[in-house]
Amino acid sequence: MSTVRLTVGQAVVRFLVNQYTERDGIERRLIAGAFGIFGHGNVAGVGQALLQNDLDPTPEGGRMRYIMPRNEQGMVHAAAAYAKTTNRLSTWMCTSSIGPGSLNMVTGAALATTNRLPVLLFPSDQFATRFPDPVLQQVEDPVSPMTAATDCFRPVSRFFDRIERPEQLIPSLLAGLRVLTDPVDTGAVTIALPQDVQAESYDFPVEFFARRVWHVRRPPAETAAIERAAAIIRDARRPLVVAGGGVIYAEASTQLRAFADATGIPVSDTQAGKGAINHDHPAAVGGVGSTGAASANALAETADVVIGIGTRYSDFTTASHTQFKNPDVKFVNINVAAFDAAKHSAEMVVGDARESLDALTAALDGYRVGDDYTERIAELKADWAKATHECYHRDQTPLPAQTEVFGALNELMGDRDVVINAAGSMPGDLQCLWQAPTPEQYHVEYAFSCMGYEIPAAMGVKLARPEAEVVSIVGDGTYQMLPMELATIVQEKVKVIFVLLQNYGFASIGALSESHGSQRFGTRYRTGETPHNADGDLLPVDIAANAESWGLKVLRVHGMDEFRKAYAEAVACEGPVMIHIETDLYGPNPPGSSWWDVPISEVSRLESTQQARTWYEGKKTDQRHYLR
Repeated sequence: MSTVRLTVGQAVVRFLVNQYTERDGIERRLIAGAFGIFGHGNVAGVGQALLQNDLDPTPEGGRMRYIMPRNEQGMVHAAAAYAKTTNRLSTWMCTSSIGPGSLNMVTGAALATTNRLPVLLFPSDQFATRFPDPVLQQVEDPVSPMTAATDCFRPVSRFFDRIERPEQLIPSLLAGLRVLTDPVDTGAVTIALPQDVQAESYDFPVEFFARRVWHVRRPPAETAAIERAAAIIRDARRPLVVAGGGVIYAEASTQLRAFADATGIPVSDTQAGKGAINHDHPAAVGGVGSTGAASANALAETADVVIGIGTRYSDFTTASHTQFKNPDVKFVNINVAAFDAAKHSAEMVVGDARESLDALTAALDGYRVGDDYTERIAELKADWAKATHECYHRDQTPLPAQTEVFGALNELMGDRDVVINAAGSMPGDLQCLWQAPTPEQYHVEYAFSCMGYEIPAAMGVKLARPEAEVVSIVGDGTYQMLPMELATIVQEKVKVIFVLLQNYGFASIGALSESHGSQRFGTRYRTGETPHNADGDLLPVDIAANAESWGLKVLRVHGMDEFRKAYAEAVACEGPVMIHIETDLYGPNPPGSSWWDVPISEVSRLESTQQARTWYEGKKTDQRHYLR
């Protein structure tokens, strides 16, 4: 067997540049590039390997693109956003130094795993030899010297390993990439690399570095499962589809539209599934659940069969198990993962969404919902379209509601441009109101709902979709969490548009606090001795100036007329730009039509909390497990 002597770091890079995915006959690089922040754990290991690859590309796979980010959490968010945009067929690797550098990636790993998005992480680790023990930034465990800080990755990774001998790298990388490319198991793959092992050499088999194609499965559902599902749906008078992210990742939107065309069954969507069916389709009824549209939620309340396609049924989708109120409701779940297909005592259809929809549509040949249900769908759609228009065009002064900004963007952006958001009150308003014409346009991370995602995510999305206008909506609270990748975006000349909504507080948690008896405590920016549940002087922090200091062009606007003009100017800009607009902290937000379980103190001396608890106990009575 022919061998080549390489360090572990060099072997990692040489292996990864020659890994590909294939689905439907299309191949692409699995690891599109490397994000890395270097310290004493990896600067002379993986860092040296990336330098060598850049100066002298490997003969098998060529050069791996490298980008220098500013924050370890941010670079993992960027990799996850890239993976989401490519429907999980490609991602980036991330390397960090020992100690705090590595642990900064844990939040990003959790986000990727919760969202079922592939990211490949190489945190550095303490010395395997233990000669310089304890090394700088090592966390010591007096019970077991095997315990390391990187063990924190175990519960938030779908695959975890620590390489303590060079030859362990071969089975570990192969096993890790199997997880990355598995539509069921995918998430964060973490391979910890002790800093001495990174620089240690070994005679690796040349065959290990040969071009390898990972074929992404489209498993068909069992015929018997399709037949059982079809039988349940045929008996339904008020069925409802809940389309999740799995529809988009499987690129099954055409099949979903065909299913809706043939059966007339209305299609609601989750945050991850918005755009799976175009908003103007007669069967598209909008977001469902706690932050859903009244049109979808009204249908969900009376649905006798709920057909979940590619959804994991988060508490927002089910309104904490209160949304589907029909006492006889049944569930049919189509999912590539049996874990999700089994939820709510469902009839399980385990298979790829595209293949399963084709089969189910054929099995339901001749079935169509009644005319009265079709008329009800059209009526609810029309009512909600009117409510959406009112939220988008409030003409509110002196400060616009954030829904007016969303309305302007919804009207101004192209069908295949991308809007990004993740946390605060904005995802709720967006799911409730946004009218997505394509699966590509709506990019909201709401499984982990991580504040700080929006800025690095914009970079990841633009790297994956350079032809699109990428618009990231950022709240002032989120901006203060993780703005550092703005420097990377400027450095790499990544053209994105940031829309910064400045309302001098935490709008989402403030409203939640107030409605749950806690009087917006700790959610408004205040100065001096002002109580934490009261307004104070505006905080003298100039986010627009701060963004300019990172190198962005900033357009300061007041009101919606100026905003629309600024958006046109931003589109014409060659580099990254931010539109800064002040909005009203107090909304108003879209009309609510559902509930979310946020426990309220059972006893309290505060009258506001007592009243909220009484309201909460009333809402809890609708909660139930779905067991039919």
